[in-house]
Amino acid sequence: MEPLRIARESENVVPTEASQMFNEEELKLIEGYQKGDDFIEVDCGCTNKKYGDFGGKLRVDANGRFSINCQCFIEKLTPDEFERHADKEGNRRWKYNIWIQSEGKKISILRSPLCKHYKPAANAENSTGIGCRRRQFHRDEFVRCSSCNKERRFHLRNKDECRLYHDALLKANWKCSDWTLHDITCEEDEERASRKVYRGCPRQGRCQGCPTCVCLGCYKCRYLHCSCQICTEFVQNEAA
Repeated sequence: MEPLRIARESENVVPTEASQMFNEEELKLIEGYQKGDDFIEVDCGCTNKKYGDFGGKLRVDANGRFSINCQCFIEKLTPDEFERHADKEGNRRWKYNIWIQSEGKKISILRSPLCKHYKPAANAENSTGIGCRRRQFHRDEFVRCSSCNKERRFHLRNKDECRLYHDALLKANWKCSDWTLHDITCEEDEERASRKVYRGCPRQGRCQGCPTCVCLGCYKCRYLHCSCQICTEFVQNEAA
C-alpha cells in the first residue's frame, strides 16, 4: 500500500490531542500515517508465512484505544482479532506480530513509538470478548474428503467462505478437488492434530466451542434461498 501524503501543518494551528500524542521526531519514523483531531492512523500488517501479508489501518485514539480497519470486515477489529484474521491464532502476541513501516522496514508495534500509547483500560471492553461479540464470530470448521479421508480446514471469515463450507457440508461425497477456494489435491498432507485444536476462537486458542465462537445461526451463514433444513428453520424462526 502506498503511503499517504500528509500536508505539512501550519505552525500557527492550535495543537490538537493527536498532535500532542507524538512529537515530530516520532512522526518522522512512521510511514503512511494520517493525523486527525483526536487520533492517528497508520498503515499496518501481519505476515502469514503461507498466505503473505494481511494489510490494515491501525487507529490509535487519544485515549489509548487501538483498533484496526481491514477491508475484509465492516466493523473495526481489535489487534487480537486482526492477528487471528492473519491466521496467527493461539499466539496472542499481537504487539510482536503486527507491524508498521518505519524507514523502509517493517517493525513490530512493540518496537514502534505507538506502543507506549496503548492503554489497557481503554481497550478493556475489546479484550474481554464483549467487543468481539459485536459481530457474529465463526470459528474454523473441517470437512472430510470422501476420497482420501483427510480433513480440510475451512475459514469462515466472510460470507463467501461461509457459503463454501455450507455447500461442502451438504455434499455427501465432497472431495478435495471440489474446493474452489484453494488449489489442493488429495496428495497434500492433512493438518497435524496439534494444529487442529486452534479454531480461531477470540476467547481462547484451544477452545472446543463456546458462545463466542459457535454461531447458532445468522445471515452470514444461513441463506434465504437455500432449501436445506438448517437454513429453512432459521428463516422461519426469523420471520416468526
